[in-house]
Amino acid sequence: MLSPMVLGGINQSNQSVLFPKMANRHGLIAGATGTGKTISLQVLAEQFSNIGVPTFMVDVKGDLSGLAAQGREHPKVTERIEIIGLQNHSFQKFPTQFWDIFGEEGTSVRTTVEEMGYLLLAHLLELNETQTGVLNIAFVAARDHKLPLLDLKDLKATLSWLVDNKNEIKQKYGSVSTQSVSAIHRRLLSLSEEGGDIFFNEPALDIAEFLREADDGRGYINILSGKKLILRPKVYSTFLLWLLSELFTKLEEVGDQEKPKLVFFFDEAHLLFDNAPKALLERIEQVVRLIRSKGVGIYFITQSPSDIPDDVLGQLGNRIQHALRAFTPKDQKAVRIAAQTFRPNPPLDVEQVITELGVGVALISVLNEDGVPTPVEVVTMSPPQSQIGPIPAVIKQELIKNSSMNNKYSVTLDRDSAHEILARKHFQQEKTPEAKAKPRSRSNRQGFFEAFGKSILRSLGSQMGRRLVKVLIGLIGGKKR
Repeated sequence: MLSPMVLGGINQSNQSVLFPKMANRHGLIAGATGTGKTISLQVLAEQFSNIGVPTFMVDVKGDLSGLAAQGREHPKVTERIEIIGLQNHSFQKFPTQFWDIFGEEGTSVRTTVEEMGYLLLAHLLELNETQTGVLNIAFVAARDHKLPLLDLKDLKATLSWLVDNKNEIKQKYGSVSTQSVSAIHRRLLSLSEEGGDIFFNEPALDIAEFLREADDGRGYINILSGKKLILRPKVYSTFLLWLLSELFTKLEEVGDQEKPKLVFFFDEAHLLFDNAPKALLERIEQVVRLIRSKGVGIYFITQSPSDIPDDVLGQLGNRIQHALRAFTPKDQKAVRIAAQTFRPNPPLDVEQVITELGVGVALISVLNEDGVPTPVEVVTMSPPQSQIGPIPAVIKQELIKNSSMNNKYSVTLDRDSAHEILARKHFQQEKTPEAKAKPRSRSNRQGFFEAFGKSILRSLGSQMGRRLVKVLIGLIGGKKR
């Protein structure tokens, strides 16, 4: 049996621990900016790595690359170790893999349009119900006609093909309006400019890459660069939801195990739920509820528990709550909600304590060995074993360059897919006898004398035009003589 992970404590005889077999019951790390959420996330990732559990997280602020470097002695770190009574606390670096959708601060992360699916793509493009229906037709028709949708140009070509054959498409799949297709094309253009052409491509990420262990048995810590991604909230939330869906779809059922297969940290969690349509919220709730049977634990990181829908919040058994501020009525309401999410501890006035917690101190309630929430306690969080703060950019780039994942995903592929197939079909149709028999439209380009003649005709209505014509007639007459 694995030893429990020490999250922190009041003293050596009163430590707050997380049992590995309960870690896939999901969790929450909450608190105001600057109260210690990032360090708590770092400590959890280290603890999971040490017991052979890989993790995935988004580095929104650029602070988490320090996981790849060994930590150092510091008076505050020493003080925490003594308060908690940590045994065998050693400074070390961890096996770390850097990823980046834009391929700049990590190995490229890509997927295909097909794998994203029409529903998530419609959410990403912010399509209305009618446009979403047209996108669904495009996906179904492409599948039936063996048109692989790999990148955005494949989808654009397929949408244009639907319009060109809309009578045939209508009979089999439903109506496709030119207006809806045009609207989707405009959204796809915007997505391309935001980096969609980079993300929707091949080689597509194999989700199994996130489940790797290092040679020493520790789990890899997968860090996705979020500095540019967080500026595109819709892309950010859709991408992470796609990852969760991929894990849910492709991982096998494993039931309750000694430890999770993977722990997934979802920072800035409110972005997942803000303005999400009902169908998508239901999908999120379903994935969160069922994915633990695949051995995956999900931990949401956000400022307040009120950012999480109740149906999802109720499934988060392990809670770390850092300080909240109560300056406004809205803040005070958030504090009350946070206090009510814990199992009560009679000596503690949780609602008051939340506003008084210092940096690196948190209210913790986790599931015990029987799966029952422990009474909430005020706990000093364990210090990290790795470096606090980012590593130098030069060192990070060297780690990325030498990664086996970088060798596998650095070169973009461009397979034969919908765009190429439809282009060939169009070319072949143009070469048929029927196409050749059609009268060719005249070129829009005009010769000098044609343009000059049209200019004269347009001038006939004016006095100057009439004089010009008389001069020309006189010249022509003169030549005949």
